[in-house]
Order: sequence, then C-alpha cells, then structure tokens
Amino acid sequence: MHRHGYWALAIVMLLFLAPAQAHHGWVGGETIEIEGTITHVRLGNPHGEVQLDVDGETWTVEVGQPWRNERAGLEEGDLAEGVELRVSGEYAREGVLKAEQLWIGEEHYVLYPGRI
Repeated sequence: MHRHGYWALAIVMLLFLAPAQAHHGWVGGETIEIEGTITHVRLGNPHGEVQLDVDGETWTVEVGQPWRNERAGLEEGDLAEGVELRVSGEYAREGVLKAEQLWIGEEHYVLYPGRI
C-alpha cells in the first residue's frame, strides 16, 4: 500500500505541474516573425503582453518581465498603443507568439540573447 501512495502522489504532482510548464515554458515551437500595430499593452509580471493587429488579425505577443525588457534597452513608452512593431519569436499556439527579439523602427531589442 505504501508503494501505491508514492505513485498516486507522483501522478497528482505531474497533473499540476504540466499546465504550469505549458504556460511558462518554451515548448520548442517554430520561430516566426510578425509585424503589426500595437492595440493594447499590459506590462508587468510574470511577463508583459501586447496585442498586435497583424493584417486585421489579433496576435498576443508575450514580451519579457520588466527587468528583461529594461535589460534589452526598452524604455517606458516604447511598447505603446499605435506603435509599429516587428517581432521574432516562438509560435506558442494559435495567435500567440513568445517574443525573443523585436524591432521598433530601426531599433533592435533582444529579449532572450541565448535563444537567437
């Protein structure tokens, strides 16, 4: 009976950890690039998000945590509604991109140097 308890605990732990990994982890998706206009911004922890209008389709772009964005050189107001943004990153799921690097005009910002 004691052995069954360990297996049950292991299964329960896996069930709770799998969704967290799917949300926060990099899943090895295809690297894609999109370009559009920012329509909504939410910056903060655990990571920021911007909504992009890409040829009439809305994409959610997950950017870094505040410290990561700052380290990449982004300043307050750079990611704002109306800004044209080009983003390269991992396709996470339909309409969602995890940004690895981005461009605002000619300025290049690398959020995850080890991933490009």
